[in-house]
Amino acid sequence: MNRSWQEDSCDNVRAYFSIYPVPVAAALWCGIPAGEVDEQLGMATAVYRAVLQHPYIPCLEPRCRAIHDAIDNGILPVSRENGRATDDHVAPERRHVSRKDLKTWIANEFPADKPAFLFDEIERHTHSSITPDAYRALKAAHDAKEQKLLQANERIRETEEAKGKAETERDSLRAMVDSLTNKLSAADVPGARAEKTYLNIIAALLDCINGSLPGIERHPSFASEAKLIEEIDRLFDGYAGLSASNLSRKFPEAKRSIQAG
Repeated sequence: MNRSWQEDSCDNVRAYFSIYPVPVAAALWCGIPAGEVDEQLGMATAVYRAVLQHPYIPCLEPRCRAIHDAIDNGILPVSRENGRATDDHVAPERRHVSRKDLKTWIANEFPADKPAFLFDEIERHTHSSITPDAYRALKAAHDAKEQKLLQANERIRETEEAKGKAETERDSLRAMVDSLTNKLSAADVPGARAEKTYLNIIAALLDCINGSLPGIERHPSFASEAKLIEEIDRLFDGYAGLSASNLSRKFPEAKRSIQAG
């Protein structure tokens, strides 16, 4: 069984040390696939030494000329077939450029042009005007927005949790009132003993809701007894005996009843 290090072709490393004759470099720069370069160059015509013109690829000639011009002006290092950069004059037909030097030169002189044979996908999608300082500023702004989003999500979670608790308390209160209403409706005219029992129940519930008993805290949903009456009137609109006016009479009556013992 082959090991991973036996199967690694080191294509990236090989490409790093690649050297290209000027027409080949120009052809690759034009986007011609590496496997088709020789065929396409065979269709081209020399208009000058190592400057080729292609009938269907108009960028080939100007890019050949641009590379030669950069070599002539000492901007782009040049070598012969051995790949060793030299300051000596090299005949145009023998001029070779390294992949590394070609990439650096194109990045400096043509920052918007990032051919795939030199630049990876990330490099091709990174705008040349974004400097390290600009990137750090953008990242800091992005991180700050991410933090604000996390805080907003936490506040939403807390609000939803509080809403759920309030709804649970409301439903519990509604169930208590429904139970009391059902008991009251069991007889149209309750007897004196039953009436006192109901009033005592109401008074006991009021004391629990108002936090009037030792160790019992005021119900957080109702700031006052008037608020409780208002909510019952709203939530149980149409129920017999649960109007605001009737509750305003019954609550004091219930308190007097339980105080009388």
